[in-house]
Amino acid sequence: MDIRSQIGVVFHLDKCIGCHTCSIACKNVWTDRRGAEYMWWNNVETKPGTGYPTAWENQDEYKGGWEKKGGGITLKGAGKLKGLKNIFHNPNLPTIDDYYEPWTYRYEDLFNAPEGNDQPTARPISLITGEPIEIKSGPNWDDDLSGSPLYGRKDPNFKNLSDAEQEALFQVEKLVMFYLPRICNHCLNPACVAACPSGAIYKRGEDGVVLINQNVCRAWRMCVTACPYKKTYFNWATGKSEKCILCFPRIETGQAPACMHSCVGRIRYLGVILYDADRIHETASASESDLVAKQLDLLLDPNDPKVIEAARKNGIHDSTLEFARKSPVYRFVKEWGIGLPLHPEYRTLPMLFYVPPLLPVLGQVDDQVYETTTEGLFSTIEKTRLPIQYLASLFTAGNEGRIREVLKKMQAVRLHRRSLTVGDVSAELVKAALQEVQVTPEMADAMYRLTSLANFEDRFVIPPAHREEAIEAMESVFEEKGATGFGFRMAPARGL
Repeated sequence: MDIRSQIGVVFHLDKCIGCHTCSIACKNVWTDRRGAEYMWWNNVETKPGTGYPTAWENQDEYKGGWEKKGGGITLKGAGKLKGLKNIFHNPNLPTIDDYYEPWTYRYEDLFNAPEGNDQPTARPISLITGEPIEIKSGPNWDDDLSGSPLYGRKDPNFKNLSDAEQEALFQVEKLVMFYLPRICNHCLNPACVAACPSGAIYKRGEDGVVLINQNVCRAWRMCVTACPYKKTYFNWATGKSEKCILCFPRIETGQAPACMHSCVGRIRYLGVILYDADRIHETASASESDLVAKQLDLLLDPNDPKVIEAARKNGIHDSTLEFARKSPVYRFVKEWGIGLPLHPEYRTLPMLFYVPPLLPVLGQVDDQVYETTTEGLFSTIEKTRLPIQYLASLFTAGNEGRIREVLKKMQAVRLHRRSLTVGDVSAELVKAALQEVQVTPEMADAMYRLTSLANFEDRFVIPPAHREEAIEAMESVFEEKGATGFGFRMAPARGL
């Protein structure tokens, strides 16, 4: 075993209210500067919808991620030969129109306009060219069902639904939506790292955060093509690529990332998890139906004595192991099995997991009356608003059984808590529901508490930073020691 530690994240979609506070917090801290105006390292999309950049899930167009070939995997749109062919003309890059052209307003027009009968207005001005533009799109242009015939119907995740099923979802009484917040997944098998011709992108040894060395980046933009989630961006002002850094300066000082700290719905959880790096290639090469199970098998039990012994031999500090045992991410993903990766078929092994939404029952109109009543207190998961196939396309590479299992667990927790707090659900029904998904009452209470009542310390279990581990692995500690405390950002050398 080659055991390593990784900062993992869980987003609980049942709790997201789509307020975009996370996006604004990230924007104010990291991308409120020239060349980064169009970047949203954290964005919140409305689903069904095409997202940001437009139709980012369409890998037939963007060629992101890995594809299975023979017994292994290869990059879909990058790599040595493909990268060399496309190095001066990459046909698979999103354009600025796929994101949106950032703009501001010429506010001086409000004060300097000549007197007249018309109300003066501030003209929109492109932040890239400085010229007046006609605004055609924005980062959340299709938010809250806005323009759903144009955007919602083009969602690539509808591919497994029949035309009749798709049409039913867009009838007024059956319209449905939920929010999907997205940041960089800091994957275990990152396609952006593998695709970079300059070797500028790397994964930190001590916590797995994926970063871009701005001094080494040569802006070939292969990372933009290779990332199937389109979470690397090109800064047109600096000529470098950029991406979410998981607020590592905050994490190193024990603070939650800005997007997580500001989350109003408290949907975000962060903690350290352990994995076996020897099995990454085997896991990423699994058949699509096994991808989720294989990825979860990759994550190791931090309470297992053999894992602890192997981790210590690999240089993982005891304090990291202690925090791994308290990690909320491990509990959601591995212990309870209700956290799922987004689009596992891209084979990058993302370390951001989602608890899927358990939406209300689908409504219908009978004799001009909107009807949502069900036989029992809660409807069955088969009658929830979003088709199982749609959620399976998002989170399990089409494995509908896995989605049903997760939703049934969440349903069982609801029934259990309802029986305790209100008492109008029979004990037999609760017992059968819990037994079906192999959840004990104690486990259901723990899931309820971490979902509903968790405080800041429960949601963010941030391990102490151990930068020294990465330094010991990469450099001579005696040479490093000589510069410690002098504040060098770059080692001085003769001639500079």
